[in-house]
Amino acid sequence: MRLYAFRRWTPALLAIAVAAPAAASKSASLLDYVGQCVPFARAASGIQIYGNAWTWWEQAEGKYERTHVPKEGAVIVFAKTARLPFGHVAVVSRVVEKRVVMLTHANWSRQNGERGHAEQDVTLFDVSRNNDWSDVKVWYKDVDGLGGGIYPVYGFIYGRAHAAAELTSRNPDYVGALIDAYVPVSGQPIAR
Repeated sequence: MRLYAFRRWTPALLAIAVAAPAAASKSASLLDYVGQCVPFARAASGIQIYGNAWTWWEQAEGKYERTHVPKEGAVIVFAKTARLPFGHVAVVSRVVEKRVVMLTHANWSRQNGERGHAEQDVTLFDVSRNNDWSDVKVWYKDVDGLGGGIYPVYGFIYGRAHAAAELTSRNPDYVGALIDAYVPVSGQPIAR
């Protein structure tokens, strides 16, 4: 294409390029998201914190309530570790019982061989010795159950805005979450 022709079409091409994502985002589901956990958690929870996931806990101080008690719509902040160099944030979609909740988050399990996809209502199990949500296990699609890792957690951040409507499904699998958490593996309970 000659430079003259390109310049002539540039305004039209820019208009199409700008309009297409805007139109797609209006009709797209939160669960169609593919990307990092931080923008997903921000969109799903309404909590307006930016930066690496592990920094959310400190950034929330004085702006949002921080606690060690899960509730629906709260963001859980995973600590920075060798396995999670940027930490991780996820949104509580359902509280199942004292030590079991469901999360909706992005960029955890692989789907179709790639990371970044959103997952709805996955099991999170408190395996901390003091039942204070300081250590958790997370459901991982590749093993269809709780993964083998234990992850340290700072706590939960409560937002002021309403969480996204798609945070949880109409019929979450409470029984499946309890089975993930409490059914023994090789004769040993999953918790420490």
